[in-house]
Amino acid sequence: MAKCDHCNAHVSERFARVFADETGEIHACPSCSANAGIAEVSRERARNK
Repeated sequence: MAKCDHCNAHVSERFARVFADETGEIHACPSCSANAGIAEVSRERARNK
């Protein structure tokens, strides 16, 4: 089961395919980020790691 690496919430496999980075990490999900900004938040959190 896929999960958000930021908040540990469950996400669908489809969500993981779309929003995971090159290493498979999911930096944001609907549980911890606004739906409209998930891609932007993911990129920002990945840069700050």
